[in-house]
Amino acid sequence: MTVSKIGSLINSNNKSCQCPSSQDSWKYKGVIEDCCCDYESVNSVNGELLHPMLQKLVTTPFFRYFKVKLWCDCPFWPDDDDLACQEGKPDNAVDRTLDSRAFKGWIEADNPWTNDDETDNGEMTYVNLLLNPERYTGYVGSSARRIWDAVYSENCPKYPSGEICQEKKVLYKLISGLHSSISIHIAADYLLDESTNKWGQNPELMYDRVLRYPDRVRNLYFTFLFVLRAVTKAADYLEQAEYDTGNHTEDLKTQSLVRQLLHNPKLQAACPLPFDEAELWQGQSGPELKLQIQKQFRNISALMDCVGCEKCRLWGKLQVLGLGTALKILFSVDGQNQLSESLQLQRNEVIALVNLLNRLSESIKYVSEQGPSIEKIMERQISDPSETRLGKSSA
Repeated sequence: MTVSKIGSLINSNNKSCQCPSSQDSWKYKGVIEDCCCDYESVNSVNGELLHPMLQKLVTTPFFRYFKVKLWCDCPFWPDDDDLACQEGKPDNAVDRTLDSRAFKGWIEADNPWTNDDETDNGEMTYVNLLLNPERYTGYVGSSARRIWDAVYSENCPKYPSGEICQEKKVLYKLISGLHSSISIHIAADYLLDESTNKWGQNPELMYDRVLRYPDRVRNLYFTFLFVLRAVTKAADYLEQAEYDTGNHTEDLKTQSLVRQLLHNPKLQAACPLPFDEAELWQGQSGPELKLQIQKQFRNISALMDCVGCEKCRLWGKLQVLGLGTALKILFSVDGQNQLSESLQLQRNEVIALVNLLNRLSESIKYVSEQGPSIEKIMERQISDPSETRLGKSSA
């Protein structure tokens, strides 16, 4: 069965039952591990509220331009000939087209959780994210594998059950959840036929990379709630920020959407505390452990300079900065679990944080709506030897 036929069958199933989420038959139910919300509430509030709101927010002038260093400048394997930047692949290079927007800066403050010096504008360039969607790029081979191998094996190895502290477990789940989201976006916007430039969904890749591994789905939900908690915790700060691009009408729209996101009663009722960060960094070893995990995350951030595909590097840097910003918000607290006065966010951090939340929201929506149908079809193919499966696709 071809990828196109699988996709058609999934769409047909959804139309026939008029229930695209198929929640009654889905296996993910109850409270999400290490969080304070359940799957049903997350799927509901995301589909009805968060996803449509975030989709509008990331198209505004303020949130669609991201400042980034795009050079392929790897600090870990500088002499490795296999680490050539693969710029000749389909839809790989970043579109640097800009309009006449004014880029008015915020404060200059570095992030201790990430590697790039965000205060150094010398090698930075502005990129319109709407012209550079996160999707399949053809980035494959030893360079792509080495990035994820280094992320997991050297910086956040998978935890043995019952043998790791909560903080290290959180770091692994965040990276795993981010990895799942990236894989979902690749599968959701895939180059099915290079000769005709046909793009579409690749359900088999979605299943092979994410859906067949329940822990990867759970970690996706965990990461979504972790980032959502950071956004809601920084509500006062984000509400008072200036979303100034020089386009007064658009800037007022942006500020209105931000306020709707931060103070929505339906969200607060459905999931008042997405993640409880107060449980972390307890005991005498807390500060030392925090510095250790901070160093590991900085290494992961630095690995983004080793990504050989320019567009992959763009989205890798944005989403790692977004995750680093969430970590910065959640762990810059005083004894009352309130944001300390010393917390400062720069423009690029806010842009990365909101765009990451939108990426995760899209992934949650795709998995909750398409996941049950894809799982049924793929599991039926696996159990029936007469069904012909495609070979595993590249990403």
